[in-house]
Amino acid sequence: MLKSSYDRLRAWLSEQSPRAAAATRPAAGGRTWAPLLLALLAAGAIELVGWLAPVRAAPADAPPSLDAGVAPSGAAGAVIEVHPLTSAAALPSAARNVLVLYHSRTAQGRDVAVSGTVAIPRGAPPPAGWPVILWTHGTTGLAAACAPSRDQPGGPEHAYLGGVEALLDGYVRRGYAVVATDYAGLGTPGVQPYLLGVDEGRDALDLLRAARRMDRDVGSRYVVMGHSQGGQSALFTAAAGPSYAPELSLLGVAAMAPASHIPQQIAITSRAAKPTPILVFSVYVLQSYAAFHPQADLRTILTPAALAHLGDLQTGCFDQAATSGYWSAAVPSDQFVRPFGKSTVPGLLAATEPGLLKIKTPVLLAQGLVDTFIPPASTIAVARRLCHAGSPLTLRTYPGQDHVGVLKTSANDVSAWVADRFAGGPAPTTCPARR
Repeated sequence: MLKSSYDRLRAWLSEQSPRAAAATRPAAGGRTWAPLLLALLAAGAIELVGWLAPVRAAPADAPPSLDAGVAPSGAAGAVIEVHPLTSAAALPSAARNVLVLYHSRTAQGRDVAVSGTVAIPRGAPPPAGWPVILWTHGTTGLAAACAPSRDQPGGPEHAYLGGVEALLDGYVRRGYAVVATDYAGLGTPGVQPYLLGVDEGRDALDLLRAARRMDRDVGSRYVVMGHSQGGQSALFTAAAGPSYAPELSLLGVAAMAPASHIPQQIAITSRAAKPTPILVFSVYVLQSYAAFHPQADLRTILTPAALAHLGDLQTGCFDQAATSGYWSAAVPSDQFVRPFGKSTVPGLLAATEPGLLKIKTPVLLAQGLVDTFIPPASTIAVARRLCHAGSPLTLRTYPGQDHVGVLKTSANDVSAWVADRFAGGPAPTTCPARR
C-alpha cells in the first residue's frame, strides 16, 4: 500500500512540476519519503500551515518575494509562499490572516506569480468547509504600494480600502472565509491586467485554489463579489469559474458599480475640455492594454507630453494621481493624438465588456444613482444585456448614492442575497419576463 501511494504521488507531482518530481527519484536500493514530501511542498500540493510547522515569518513591511533570477513555474493555484498578514488588510474578526503568493495564468496561458490575502473565521468549520467570499477589489493604482494586501492606516488608498476591510470583516465574522486577490502585477512584479477581466478572473480563482491547498477547512462553495474595477472582474470570474476551475462550486456573483462600456468611456473622456479623474482610469486601461497587446501602440494614441508622464502613474496610487501632479490638472483632449474613438483600440477593448458575458449562476448588480465614475445608465445596460442572455439577475439601484457610497448602502441587501445563495434559495430576478 505504501509503495502504491508513493508511486501515485510521484506521478501526480510529475504532472504538476517535472523539475520537482525529478528531485524525488530515490537512490539505488529503495524509496524515501523525505524528498517526496519536500517536493510536494515546493509544488504547492501541501502546506506546513497549521499542520507540521508554523508559517515562515517575514518582517511586517516585507513584500512577497520570488527566488532571485528564477521565473515562477507551477500549477495554477499552487502556493509559492505564505506569510503572516500584519497590514490593515488583516481582518480583525478572523482567527487567522495570511498573505499568499501563488501561481496563476494569464489569458495567454503564461505562468505568473500573484499575491492575495486569506482570512479564516473563528470556530469550527461546517462539514463542507468554510463558505467562501471571493473578493475582487476596485481601483487603487498601478504601483506596488497600492496593493490592498499592503494597506496601512494612513496609507495611500486607505480612505477607500478601510471601508472595504470593514465590509469584508463583517463576512468573516459571520463565518465566511474571505479570499482577496491583489491581481497580478500589483502586489508582485509585472504589469497589472487592469480591467482585463479574463486575467483578473483567473487571478481570483487561482487564489481560492491556493487557499484550499493552504487550509483544508476552506470549502469549495463560493460567491464572488467585487466593486468598480472589481465589479467587472467579479462578472468575468463568474463567467469563467465553472470551466476554468470546475472543482469549485460557484453559487452567484454580486457586482457593485461594475466598470463597463470601457472604450466608450475613454472616447468620451478623450474629448473632455476640463480635467477629470476619469482620465487617470483611462490611461491605466491604455497602459495595461498596451503591455498585453502589442498592436495597441500608445505612440499613436497619446501625445508626447502624455507619454512623458506615464511613469508618474507607476509610482503613486489613484488618489494621489487624481488630486495632485500632472494627471490631476491635465486637460484630457490635450493628451490624445486624435479622438480616441477614431483609433483601432476601441474595437480591441470590446473584449472587456461584461455585458457580453454568459453567466448561468445568479447575478446581483448594485448601482448608486449619483455615481460620477460608473454612469448608472451603463450598469442598467449591462443588466439588460445579461438578462437577454438568460442570466438570473437582480438589479438594485440606490438613489443619492455615489460610487463608493453604494458599498455601505447596499451592504445589507448584498449580505442577505449572499446568505440566500449559500442556503440554496431560489434565484431572484428583476429581468423582464421572456416571451
